[in-house]
Amino acid sequence: MKKVLSVLLAVLMLLGCMSFALAEEVDSDLVAAAQDEGELVVYGSCEEPYLIAACQKFEELYGIKVSYQRLSTGEVQTKIAEEKGNPSADVWFGGTNDPYNEAAKDGLLMAYEATNAAHLTKDSYRDADGYWYGIYQGILGFMVNTEELERLGLEAPKTWDDLLKDEYKDLIWLSNPNTAGTAKLVINTMVQMKGHDEGIAYLVELDKNIAQYTKSGSGPSKNVGTGECTIGIGFLHDGVYQILQGYDNIGLIIPEDGTSYEIGSTAIFEGCEHPNAAKLWIEFALSPDCVELADDAGSYQFILLDNAEQPAALQAFPELDPSKTIDYDFEDAKENTSKYIEDYFDALGAAADDRFKTE
Repeated sequence: MKKVLSVLLAVLMLLGCMSFALAEEVDSDLVAAAQDEGELVVYGSCEEPYLIAACQKFEELYGIKVSYQRLSTGEVQTKIAEEKGNPSADVWFGGTNDPYNEAAKDGLLMAYEATNAAHLTKDSYRDADGYWYGIYQGILGFMVNTEELERLGLEAPKTWDDLLKDEYKDLIWLSNPNTAGTAKLVINTMVQMKGHDEGIAYLVELDKNIAQYTKSGSGPSKNVGTGECTIGIGFLHDGVYQILQGYDNIGLIIPEDGTSYEIGSTAIFEGCEHPNAAKLWIEFALSPDCVELADDAGSYQFILLDNAEQPAALQAFPELDPSKTIDYDFEDAKENTSKYIEDYFDALGAAADDRFKTE
């Protein structure tokens, strides 16, 4: 009997220690307030399997009902701008950072100082005022169908300037800057790497070789393996996913003349209906409970937390080195993304009339 009591006491002590550890990560008062609200609405701009897994895990951990919708970052930005002050969702999860910065500038996001942000490995992986927090990093680059290039007798592009070659006309896919944060990042990257005028001029020349602009940033990657798209511009982790689905005819290229990266983020919408559940979501998103779901959900970005494991799938792709990227200026993007996109469309002129429709 004494032995049984000793075992029970040890178990109770262990549970007590676990509860204390959890309390250090997430304030119990916040959990209680979030559970009183009882609901959370999420707009997700990551791939849908990761969004679903994260929402289900949050429900499981806290007993809070979660509704979600998958939208590209540009769609979310437009939607909450139209709903300014009365958003139909509480939080934004995933998707590249430039639209988050624009939304913060426009007063569409709510500041919150997250406890778990202490686990971010760099200060640059969060907004200084707490309007958004990074959860993953993705490298911008090219995905090529090696079989199609061989059939056409072409070498794979090695640099951004290579994409302007006549031989690649109608072989390149890119996403639409009206709907996809990935395309906005491409515009900002060219301006930052080449200067404003030369960067815009480059993008106008690149347009001549673009066969299709997709609604989502991951759109080009989904069509490279099938051969419909020969060269896709986007985030290389999307190419990793396609390779692991069996498309071993995809090559991944980090441009030799430099490239940038996304910070996949999460944020709270200003004026949201469930602010405490939203704050709890931010703490959850900045924890291994959330970010380690990405691997099984087929999202193979680099995780930004010091207490979480990187996706095991990335070990097979050592060439995807995030240190090979430029020192991307997020402040410049925050201040000028809308202007650069406007300048781009102005420079394209009539060429933009039909190719960038969002309906």
